[in-house]
Amino acid sequence: MAADPENTLILTLDTGPVVIDLRPDLAPGHVERIKELAREGFYDGVVFHRVIPGFMAQGGDPTGTGRGGSDKPDLKAEFSKEPHLRGVCSMARTNDPHSANSQFFICFDDATFLDNQYTVWGVVSQGMENVDALPKGEPPRTPGKIVTARVASDV
Repeated sequence: MAADPENTLILTLDTGPVVIDLRPDLAPGHVERIKELAREGFYDGVVFHRVIPGFMAQGGDPTGTGRGGSDKPDLKAEFSKEPHLRGVCSMARTNDPHSANSQFFICFDDATFLDNQYTVWGVVSQGMENVDALPKGEPPRTPGKIVTARVASDV
């Protein structure tokens, strides 16, 4: 278990468990939103609708189309100098930098061209092989999904 259970997210994917160390030091508003949605069960059963080998796996849209989000207000950007490296978790958004809501992505490989343009809110500390195992595609023929998302302190 991570050092700070209140800032640890446990995703149970259909490919296996993934532990994410949350980074409130980088993005306090985004971390609060991720925890709020996880505690509401929002992510449970949601698919990874865009999984690009060598780049990233994107999920967090309850419609599974990449066009949806939660009913909560969009977040103000919290860009940082934290690089988008393998295992980094960051928020997806539209062309508007302040449009992140519930969708996020996990980097398969380094994607530093995204630095300072997307909000980094966490990093995978365990189970990256289970992210790697997600079915690929845009969308995948049979998308992988989040079975449950829980804050470790609640488990």
